Amino acid sequence: MKAIGYSEALPITDKNALIDIELPQPIASGRDLLVQVNAVAVNPVDYKIRQNVAAEEGEHKVIGWDAAGEVVAVGAAVAWFKPGDQVYYAGDITRSGTNAEYQLVDERIVGHKPRSLSDSEAAALPLTTITAWELLFEHLQLKQKDAGSLEKSDEVVLVVGAAGGVGSILIQLAKTLTGATVIATASREASRNWVRELGADFVVDHREPLKPQVDALISEGQVGAVTHVASLNATEQYFDSYVDMLVPFGRIALIDDPESLDVMKIKPKSLSLHVEFMFARSMHQAADMHAQHDLLEQVANLVDQGYIRTTAGKHLGTINAENLRAAHAELESGRAVGKVVLEGF
Repeated sequence: MKAIGYSEALPITDKNALIDIELPQPIASGRDLLVQVNAVAVNPVDYKIRQNVAAEEGEHKVIGWDAAGEVVAVGAAVAWFKPGDQVYYAGDITRSGTNAEYQLVDERIVGHKPRSLSDSEAAALPLTTITAWELLFEHLQLKQKDAGSLEKSDEVVLVVGAAGGVGSILIQLAKTLTGATVIATASREASRNWVRELGADFVVDHREPLKPQVDALISEGQVGAVTHVASLNATEQYFDSYVDMLVPFGRIALIDDPESLDVMKIKPKSLSLHVEFMFARSMHQAADMHAQHDLLEQVANLVDQGYIRTTAGKHLGTINAENLRAAHAELESGRAVGKVVLEGF
């Protein structure tokens, strides 16, 4: 089967950073599905792994953690899927990735693909959807409501780095399934327009100090005090502002990798700090791994009902080494809006 991999951890400007290769087609067993991959999306985890983790000696490492495709075979213990099913998933960071024609993935972290989306539109969703869902409802513990309910809460969520992949789905989930007010940060005009389209109630500029901008919204009576922070990038840079802005017993959840944080700054307000890592369940074979299957099924229904839209931003063509190198470069630039997707081999 065709695949894209690498042997050395190299900068994306090196043509050997990702190369086209051939590998044997895997065989499904246990709870694994064998999926024919039709489309993939690229995430920051892809380039972080590529930059820092070389392949085993004499091997090629295949990465990628977002796909949509068709189940072509199932293991003997599979209960929820059958050959022919159209699926979407993010996969497991400890296993071979989505940048291959065929991939094995545990059914407990797979959902049926939204019927109303194309493969590339669906491939944009799984990793960021799982991340955003776990951040909102498991870490920040926002009050959940039924989709379509107009019920408002007094919760105010500040989403920092809102125009990226996680922010793009997090805003939609927050507006669909909670009564919270969403303040998004974005700086460029395209980013600001994007987060407004997705449902952000207010937009502030993260190139400027955050607290004065939020204080102005509060003083104008447009919004209440910040109760929750979803920190999607630059946590180290904004951490003091979060502590200043949050109400007592407020919550901060982050997904990035700050080098250091003085966490005791949160003690005077009795704040809580949470770290979201969507691979934790599959990496450690958690007893509730199936929670990711469940949430992907729920989100597929929300998409088909018109509540959630795809976050695909740019389509870079077929799945090959050249196009994947371009996708990695796009993400490494920090200027991507929405998700970068590729489709077909």
